[in-house]
Amino acid sequence: MLEDRKKALRNSLKDPDEGVRQAAARALETLESAVDLGKILELLKGGNRGQRVKALFALERINSPEVFPPLLAALTFPDEDIRATAVQVLGRKNNPKVLGNLVKCLSDPHPAVRVHAVEALGNFSDARLIPYLGALLGDPDAELVKSAIRSLGTIGSREAEPALLPLLLHPQPDVRKEAAVALGQLEL
Repeated sequence: MLEDRKKALRNSLKDPDEGVRQAAARALETLESAVDLGKILELLKGGNRGQRVKALFALERINSPEVFPPLLAALTFPDEDIRATAVQVLGRKNNPKVLGNLVKCLSDPHPAVRVHAVEALGNFSDARLIPYLGALLGDPDAELVKSAIRSLGTIGSREAEPALLPLLLHPQPDVRKEAAVALGQLEL
């Protein structure tokens, strides 16, 4: 069955339409990644930092529930780059079952992991995240605050308004700008 799909996609690589050829190439790449899941997991367990990061991004292209356990395990790696990459991939996969794990990453000791966790949570249109994101708006890390503001705007719930309004008076213009944009994104 999988071989039939791959054969049909290979034939589509010869289609006269460029868009069809590109779509077929992307689909074949995704299928090849899925077939190589074992190799990807081996790299994630024993590869160097660069190989592990590539393995995590490869897991993003695989549409299978089998990718979630290794992605969640990567959240506990000692290397902050691995944790940050896992957070990004989990956020883009947009599976509500990982929300709790991503919320825990908001307290990661490394700033980049926290920023990526905030951005990942913005991919979920879930108003239950507003208290977690709102709690970060007073953080001294301006990048974290701006990411939290953007995520609140993306979520779009009017429940975020009380947390965002005071930021229009923030001492940093970038924060004020992000707050204004986010307030414009909230539901009426």
